[in-house]
Amino acid sequence: MKVFFRFLPWVILLAAVYFFISKKFSINTSVENKHQLLVEKIEAIGKLELVRYQISDVLEHKEKTDFLPEASILLVVKAEAVGCIDLTKITKQDIGIDADTAVVNLPQPEICYVKIDHKNSKVYDTKMAFFREAALVDDAYKAAEKQVTAEVKKSSILLQTKTNATNVLKPIIEGLGYKNVKFTFD
Repeated sequence: MKVFFRFLPWVILLAAVYFFISKKFSINTSVENKHQLLVEKIEAIGKLELVRYQISDVLEHKEKTDFLPEASILLVVKAEAVGCIDLTKITKQDIGIDADTAVVNLPQPEICYVKIDHKNSKVYDTKMAFFREAALVDDAYKAAEKQVTAEVKKSSILLQTKTNATNVLKPIIEGLGYKNVKFTFD
């Protein structure tokens, strides 16, 4: 019991020192952001999005230089492409009505946008990147965006947009009382 009372002050002193140091030297991190948003431009958009492709691309991007070893990065890139029709291009002359038949001349479908989904894309591996990793990742994403855009242009997205335009707009026009609805694309 004497031994216990001999070490008790030391235990109390160590606990007090630990408590003091942990409170005194604890690292508190605070983040402060100040934003001043300014709306620069407001545009009326009449584009009807009719089809969305979700795309995955596995990309191995290599960069070779004369004096550094070959650097490479492996990415799985998630992207989306949207096909649409710009309804603001329709004029009165594009709509023909004859008794119970409506003929609508729609504008040609277009690719509204192709964009990389950075939130769901992942960098899986980098080799020999050293201090150039950020630039390598940026270049890889740019290459992926170019490739995805090129592949989307080759795909059937515009044909699918035409089909979906007919499927979406036909019931609306039929709801106005027209039994026969025909679409053409200018």
